[in-house]
Order: sequence, then structure tokens, then C-alpha cells
Amino acid sequence: MSKRAITHLSSDPVMSGLIGNHGPIRLKPRRLPPFQSLTQAIIYQQLSGKAAGTILGRFKLLFPGTEFPVPAQVLATPPDRLRAAGLSRPKAAYILDLAQRCSLGLIPSLEDCDPLEDEALIAKFTEIKGIGRWTVEMFLIFNLGRPDVLPVHDLGVRKGFQIAYHKRKLPEPERLADFGSKWAPHRTTAARYLWLAADSPQSSPAP
Repeated sequence: MSKRAITHLSSDPVMSGLIGNHGPIRLKPRRLPPFQSLTQAIIYQQLSGKAAGTILGRFKLLFPGTEFPVPAQVLATPPDRLRAAGLSRPKAAYILDLAQRCSLGLIPSLEDCDPLEDEALIAKFTEIKGIGRWTVEMFLIFNLGRPDVLPVHDLGVRKGFQIAYHKRKLPEPERLADFGSKWAPHRTTAARYLWLAADSPQSSPAP
């Protein structure tokens, strides 16, 4: 986390308090190929981390001799075999659609992503079945390390805002986006602190 981000966010007294409580945040982007990152995101959708991790491990075991399969390997795998790893029918279809798009050159590579704006990547990736805005925002934050992403539909971010700012209700996404505009161009860092606020055991929303 840059000193510039700390200085900018600290102009908000609540955010300054979170920074003081939790200290600086280190975020090293994963820089995985988009196919791998998005496939893993699909597997993790609507599952606990433990359950999704088990299914991801079984998925990888379908392709021995490689750390993670390439799109061509996935396309050569029957859907029923993918489902045997624990994938639901829709998720297996989503991953096959993603693999097909990658094989046709319709999905930008990691290097191709770098010069593209956040909204351009969101538009491109949400064309894929099973990939929504939230999933792409997680890709932008954790895989690419983009500095100015505020996932306003994320429950943890909304809950953290409710707790940190002592609100009686969860903020509506539009309200949170409007409020968070003052955190630009460091909204990713703000989101990270809101996640910490949501996970803090001593925190509670206003009664």
C-alpha cells in the first residue's frame, strides 16, 4: 500500500481509524492466466472456501502432469467427467464456455489485460456465461492488482461500511458507490479495509 493511498484515505476520519487499527495492507497480485483465475472463480461461486477448495483439487486431478489445465485440455474432457469432480452442471458448462472462448482468442491474455481499463475488462469478461461483475472485480483486485476498484455489491464491503460508519442498515450499492467516490483513485485499498472491518470480532453495527 502506497504512502499516497494512506495519505488520501486518511482524510476520511473513519478510514483513518481503520488504517490505524489494522496497519498497512500488503497486496501482491496473483498474476494468473485469465483462464485459470476465472475458472477458479467459477468453482468458488456460492460455495464455502473449504468445499470449493476440495472441488478445485479434484478438478486439477483430472489433468495429471500439469499444475493447471489449458483450455484445450478442458475442451477435450466430457462434461460428465468434469461433473465427477464435484462441479454442478451449470458450472461445468460455464467452464467449457470459457475454455472455448479462450481457444478462439476471444479472451485477452494477462499481458493483453494490462493496458485495458477496468470497465473495458468488466464488459469483456461479463460476456462469458457464469461471469458477473463481482467476479470480474475480484479478478481486477486480486489477480491484476488494480488500485481503484470498489465492489459495491460485495456483502463484506457493504457490511464493513455499515460497521465502520455505524449505520443501522447495509448501504445500497448506489449509495456506497457515491460515498466511495471520494476514495478514488485508491478504492481498492478502501475496500480491503472495509473487509477487515467486517471481519473484526470487536466490531458491530449501530443498534
